[in-house]
Amino acid sequence: MGGIVNAATATVTSVTSSASSVSFLAAGTSRLGASVYNNSTQILYLKCGATASATDFTVEMAPEDYWEAPYGYTGRIDGLWAAANGAALVTEFS
Repeated sequence: MGGIVNAATATVTSVTSSASSVSFLAAGTSRLGASVYNNSTQILYLKCGATASATDFTVEMAPEDYWEAPYGYTGRIDGLWAAANGAALVTEFS
């Protein structure tokens, strides 16, 4: 069995809010973890997978909520806001 792998790099990006689904992170096999901070006054619908919507999402994030991707998830992450306002801060650990 493998041991714990520690991340040596954290890359932070800002994703501008949109009322249409946008990509937060592409699938990446080198990803060890990811987090999202909703730096907006609007609800953010975040999805592990493609094309988030207000009815098809993984987590509904209130303004200023923080979320961590499930351990080992390296797939695509998409999201959209209830209304365009602010941004999300996305950190990818590798």
